[in-house]
Amino acid sequence: MQIIEQIYIDGAFVTPHGDEYFDLFNPATEQVIGRVRLADADDARRAIAAAKRAFPAFSRTSKDERIAMLRRMHAAVLAREDELLEAVIEEYGAPVSRARWMARHASDVIEQAAKTLETYAFVRRAGTAEVVMQPLGVAGLITPWNSDAGFICGKLAAALAAGCTAVIKPSEMSAIQTRIVTEALHEAQLPPGVFNIVTGRGDTVGAEISSHPDIAKVSFTGSTVVGRTILRTASETFKRVTLELGGKSPMIVLDDANFDEAIPLALNAGFMNSGQACIAGTRILVPQSRLREFEEGIVAAVAAFQSGDPRDPQTSIGPMVSRKQWDRVQRYIRIGIDEGARLLAGGEGRPDGVATGWFVRPTLFTDVRNDMTIAREEIFGPVLSIIAYRDEQEAIAIANDTPYGLQAYVCSSDLTRAAAVASQIEAGRVLVNTLAHEPAAPFGGFKQSGIGREYGAYGIEAFMEPKAVLGVL
Repeated sequence: MQIIEQIYIDGAFVTPHGDEYFDLFNPATEQVIGRVRLADADDARRAIAAAKRAFPAFSRTSKDERIAMLRRMHAAVLAREDELLEAVIEEYGAPVSRARWMARHASDVIEQAAKTLETYAFVRRAGTAEVVMQPLGVAGLITPWNSDAGFICGKLAAALAAGCTAVIKPSEMSAIQTRIVTEALHEAQLPPGVFNIVTGRGDTVGAEISSHPDIAKVSFTGSTVVGRTILRTASETFKRVTLELGGKSPMIVLDDANFDEAIPLALNAGFMNSGQACIAGTRILVPQSRLREFEEGIVAAVAAFQSGDPRDPQTSIGPMVSRKQWDRVQRYIRIGIDEGARLLAGGEGRPDGVATGWFVRPTLFTDVRNDMTIAREEIFGPVLSIIAYRDEQEAIAIANDTPYGLQAYVCSSDLTRAAAVASQIEAGRVLVNTLAHEPAAPFGGFKQSGIGREYGAYGIEAFMEPKAVLGVL
């Protein structure tokens, strides 16, 4: 059992002022595998003070100096990839088929930030003015449990590339992954105070970061409910805010789609990261004229999606991260049944033959209306809804009839037609016949899926303000 009793402040591992301990579980076995001592508001204030002290000098570093720091960070995190892989499986329950990508993603996002920075122009001309992109100050970075290392490294890399210093509050449920990443970043030998990592609860450490006057910028990934609270709190001191929140992404299968390609794409989009993904394509929009054909095909295909032991290479859906999350998913399955949706696959309870672990049966509903709860609310588990539409314009209307707008998917044999449909979807990203990720492209949501963008130049600029200087040209 791992006992984690230190946080990272001002370039050193220190014992938290907070004295609460939090149990860490293996979600595949329901066994306690560790304990973490949580930071409190006092620890958050110490970390903010350290970042504030480090900011004046760090904000004046050159682009080449920051690129060199990012390269060291990349190498250090990459060197711990195997250890991180084990933690992602053990602590989060990610299937081994996906866990390697998650472990590698942590270093990849740092490398991408370095590449973006190489060609980024901090000084530009606008008529007779010189426009300088200036770092905001101390950034508060609050990350979730469903891709702990990737979010820590991605947000931190963007903040440092911009010239900001940072205080990171990762999820307390991912403390083992956080420890590995923190040790790797320490080995990269950044100046003290440039980054600080304080693992604690949202209502203490997160609240302090959101309200503290010395935090200039908050970048948060998580639920829309929490994002709304952060936005209200941050408004008191006019902090700049980036929020990447929930989603209820539509997968539009057009009537000319090849179902042999569209069905696997729809299932992989919906079940990605065991369904615990804000970008999961959980609403599958299918033409009424081909609905029965689609249902028959997807029932056969879903049988190949195994929910079980994350160490089994055949497993594609691992456990839910916690008992609380398992209960949440079970509640939504019951709601779907009670509201009249028809089960095509899955249902309540664990998969057949599974006695322990927070596993969910891959669940597929049809005869779903877009006003049903399972079509409106983010479930964050492997539960998908098939919604029939009459024509293309109704498909677009259904896709946009949601408070969310993070990501969307379009399947079609006609790319011109698919692009035209994509142009009408209210979402930050639309993927046509693919599940590819482009780290140079902006990522973020419309409507209640968030504010602002991450990744690439857009993500770096989220940590800066333009300053116009006249009379010097």
